Amino acid sequence: MRRFLVFFFIAFFLFPLPGGAEDFLGVPVLPDAKTLSKSDSRLEMRVALSHDEIIAFYKKALKGSKDIKYREWSQATYIEDDGNRPWHSITISKNDGNANTVVIAKDNWTWIIGTLILRYVGVFVVLIVLFIAMAVSGGIISRSVKKVTAKKAE
Repeated sequence: MRRFLVFFFIAFFLFPLPGGAEDFLGVPVLPDAKTLSKSDSRLEMRVALSHDEIIAFYKKALKGSKDIKYREWSQATYIEDDGNRPWHSITISKNDGNANTVVIAKDNWTWIIGTLILRYVGVFVVLIVLFIAMAVSGGIISRSVKKVTAKKAE
């Protein structure tokens, strides 16, 4: 029995359990965060930490991850994944007090298809503008060449 207890305590201290650490879509959730709303694709929570403490937590949690971009905005900090993780962004609000809002969002097909359609339409708009510019400049050049050849023929 004594050997069992010694083995149990050694195993307990060498291989600790994840002690209640939660995650949402593979992103760690801050401890003591109050969940405001949760769905399959979005988690919104209020945290009683300062903005800088929340940023430090997520920078430590995402350290070494590829394709992560941090954007500082006037009202929030936006952490975006440009890779293929199940989550798309973490938005951390900049409130005056200590309670800040953190939103973890998943990619949705509306955003993906909307971006692709916008790029597709944008390419054709650029091509149409280039076509019109080349047609106008071609017309101007051909008229000026006709005038020059007409003067040389006289």
